[in-house]
Amino acid sequence: MSEISVVIEVSTLAAVVGLAIGVQLPAFAMGKAISSALEALSRQPEAEKSIMRTLFIGLAMIESLAIYVLVIVLIILFRNPLLEYLLHP
Repeated sequence: MSEISVVIEVSTLAAVVGLAIGVQLPAFAMGKAISSALEALSRQPEAEKSIMRTLFIGLAMIESLAIYVLVIVLIILFRNPLLEYLLHP
């Protein structure tokens, strides 16, 4: 195998693992946030607006982490910075 194909295969594997972890962890965090918000709503229904506002801001922040992971994985797959060093030594 050539050096380029090894780098491409390793970067593809790293992208897949990174995407799997980068999507799984925010999903768990979203589930925990929603569960905690529902528990808080059951204890204090009069604070619904405050709890829901805080929940949606938190969910947006958690979702942005998954989007950042997707962007980095796409950069690794389609514009791999390591290939420049192999092609132009």
